[in-house]
Amino acid sequence: MTKEAEIKKSPEEQLKIILKGAADCVNREELLKKLEKGTPLTVKLGLDPSAPDIHLGHAVVLRKIKQMQDLGHRAVIVIGDFTGKIGDPTGKSKGRTALSDEQVRANAATYCEQIFKVLDKDKTDVHFNSEWLAKLTFEDVIRLASTTTVARILERDDFQNRYRNQTPIGLHEFFYPLMQAYDSVALQADIELGGSDQTFNVLMGRNLQKAFGQEQQIALFMPILEGLDGVEKMSKSLGNYIGVSEDASVMFKKVMEVPDELIIRYFELATDEHPDRVEEIRKELEQGKNPRDVKYELAGIITALYHGEEEMKAARNFYDQAFSKGAIPDDVPETALPGEKATLAEVIPVLKEQGLIQSRNEFTRLLKQGGVQLDGEKIGMEALEQEVAAGSVLKIGKKKFLRFVKA
Repeated sequence: MTKEAEIKKSPEEQLKIILKGAADCVNREELLKKLEKGTPLTVKLGLDPSAPDIHLGHAVVLRKIKQMQDLGHRAVIVIGDFTGKIGDPTGKSKGRTALSDEQVRANAATYCEQIFKVLDKDKTDVHFNSEWLAKLTFEDVIRLASTTTVARILERDDFQNRYRNQTPIGLHEFFYPLMQAYDSVALQADIELGGSDQTFNVLMGRNLQKAFGQEQQIALFMPILEGLDGVEKMSKSLGNYIGVSEDASVMFKKVMEVPDELIIRYFELATDEHPDRVEEIRKELEQGKNPRDVKYELAGIITALYHGEEEMKAARNFYDQAFSKGAIPDDVPETALPGEKATLAEVIPVLKEQGLIQSRNEFTRLLKQGGVQLDGEKIGMEALEQEVAAGSVLKIGKKKFLRFVKA
């Protein structure tokens, strides 16, 4: 494609879109100069291959890259298979176990499957950093090491704390930020994205590019997205997450649970809405618009981004029937009864397998609290010995449904 076909917006308009929701940019003036050249920029994101499940918190940087792809720029995803042999020590109180090549490749395959729910595959290059790091000679490694100092590396909070507490730090761990930085040299990256917890590593890329005589990359930092509890960062282990691969109906209802005070933050970080539209929504809320109506729009936008318009509409209808009108939705997930006849107590393991409950204790607590319905009727502990018929619909809490069918 020609330059004119790719870069359609003015540098100032691009800058506005790129900086939407960003926590920091080093630096803005350099970024504008790069944009004024009118040529597609190389936008780099490094991925640690240790945790392949992606949720909306992880997707914050991916959404920003997608916005830059839509502006005509090129994304380069770097899978850290070589750096994964060390493990990113960022935020860790002790050294991390290195991953095997098989683990790295398996995780990378899962990553790619999920990131292309966000990124444009045709505008994305995927590389393993072993492509260049494995080729470095020991002389090259010494040259790399000479570009920084131990004092500079020890500026990192995690290393400082471990050094102060006399927790061992492997010499190889010092090389992690240098190796990640060399990825930027190898790719001649124009922009590198990272979460605000990656500040040290990303800025190291700028320093190393300068040492190698290259134009320095722009460091663009995206904030950490709070989860559904509104307090902690989004995390699967905390249960406050929205997974990018979750069913559309689950995603829609979870977005409806976003705390009112985080509505604008989710519009900024979890959608591709233009900054001007986000500002309009902010003003509407300030002028008294019902936050639930705004969240309803937000849920539709986010669900459509990952599942398309048709699945989003079905999820919205499901939500309307299940939670707004209190009826049993038509499109309820189904599972087979564990036998020709089964009591409610006997289907508890099935409920756990389906992810509807965490444990038998949780289910009995919900029964005691009146939080379980069978075919629209509240049931209590006495129902544990009741036979569950094929076709019956169980409702757990306000949001979870399951229809039983014959084995």
